Amino acid sequence: MLASIFSKTRPINYLLLGTTLILFYVLYLLTDTAWASGPLTIGLKVAILLLLAGSVLLVGFVALRNTLTRANSYALLLFLMFLLLFPTLLSNTKIIVANFFLLLALRRLISLQSLISPKEKIFDASFWIIAAALFHFWCIIYLVLVFISIVFHVSRDYRNWIIPFVACAAVAVIYMMFGLMVGHGLFEQLLDEMKPSFDFMYFENIYQNIALSLFAPVALLFAVPYTFSISGKPLNLQSGHKKILYSFLIGVAIYMLSNHKNNSFLAFTFAPLAIMGANFIESQESKWTREAIVWSVVVICVLIFLLQL
Repeated sequence: MLASIFSKTRPINYLLLGTTLILFYVLYLLTDTAWASGPLTIGLKVAILLLLAGSVLLVGFVALRNTLTRANSYALLLFLMFLLLFPTLLSNTKIIVANFFLLLALRRLISLQSLISPKEKIFDASFWIIAAALFHFWCIIYLVLVFISIVFHVSRDYRNWIIPFVACAAVAVIYMMFGLMVGHGLFEQLLDEMKPSFDFMYFENIYQNIALSLFAPVALLFAVPYTFSISGKPLNLQSGHKKILYSFLIGVAIYMLSNHKNNSFLAFTFAPLAIMGANFIESQESKWTREAIVWSVVVICVLIFLLQL
């Protein structure tokens, strides 16, 4: 039933996903109503909700526009479920903004395979990645994906290799000007985030530990078959699927290296993993298997969300 509903891209699916996002976001906010102290904090929470909704739509756009999945809503559903699995993300504004910027960059990098305006796409992607790094420094690793994309499509033009550094300089100038206007606190915070940390004993409660323990095998279940299936994809789509795989690995690297670690840093893996998961569900010939997978993910994620409230 559930897998059948999201096997299409009907408007009702977007309505269901939007309603679910709003419902669970409000439930999370009700656990601490300090945010309701004034219009500014309320406006901030609304802005975060809009960014989360935009992130869900971006995942669907990247997947469907570039034919990384079939015409279904599995990727959107999985991305939303991953958000619920780690509700600490819902209060981490910096990670939500950084992840949204990386999704904008991923959209440009995937579309680079069309070879239409490649220089603009390289600059845009690099700009968004550096902007994301200002909110969470280790997002800068995503620049690796820019150079991988250049190798795949436009490596012969030497100017394409310079564009990411031009974008980096542009963002650096804007950031320095802003930092000088508001004070040196921005620079100190960025320097603190540059320190790598491999401390994984950060859990505030047992349910956060359980959530990570469940997420890891699901990630392997989706990623391993996807890796081996890329060679069987149409040649014109293989580069896009490879970028999704590399994006997931880079997201894992960001999580591994991040200082002051918590589960919300896994957000950088959600989009590529959702697309991998959609491919995995599509590959199942039995509709009952598809239903079992979708129901299992939804029930587990919702249950863990409620336990962490």
